[in-house]
Amino acid sequence: MLLEHLIFWPAIGFCAGVIFASFSEWALHRYLMHQPFINFPYAFKAHAKVHHHIFKSDHTYHVIHEPDIKKIPMAWWNGPTIIAAGMIPVLAATLPLGRWDMAIGMLVAFICYFAAYEYMHWCMHLPKARRVEKSWIFYRLNGHHLLHHRYMHKNFNVVLPFADLCLCTLMLRSKIKFPQARGVAVPDVQPRLPKPALS
Repeated sequence: MLLEHLIFWPAIGFCAGVIFASFSEWALHRYLMHQPFINFPYAFKAHAKVHHHIFKSDHTYHVIHEPDIKKIPMAWWNGPTIIAAGMIPVLAATLPLGRWDMAIGMLVAFICYFAAYEYMHWCMHLPKARRVEKSWIFYRLNGHHLLHHRYMHKNFNVVLPFADLCLCTLMLRSKIKFPQARGVAVPDVQPRLPKPALS
């Protein structure tokens, strides 16, 4: 019974939390950061108007001017606010069932997910040949995010594109040619060349 509380339910909560975080990231990105939301335009202005204005899909995808580094991460208070907001439905669902252990697993998932978002997003726009930038997963996610900077209605996820896949906003490569950012950790997201016909 103790082992169940210490490992099983927190692990279930963690896995559920990662999936929930993917959909939460998608919804926040789509509905708060890319369009004004009722009387709360802060996220839209900070992201769509400022971040996307500075960082496009061409060479400006990477930091060009030193002061723009401040426009990569979210404000310091965004993380605690987003995590706390995500925990409201979690606590409402788990605590009446006595599943505090599952809630803890989900809390850990939310913290890890947000930390991964901020760190990977930082590395994407300010590459420094860090260890994470040499990984296959970062390489793929970097291309995914680069396409979002070209097509703002696609690829809303940064960390786990599961919600993009489920909600039909996943784009794997561009349908048209465009001048894109280049670099060791940036994949080519241009249209695939047609295969030559066999004679």
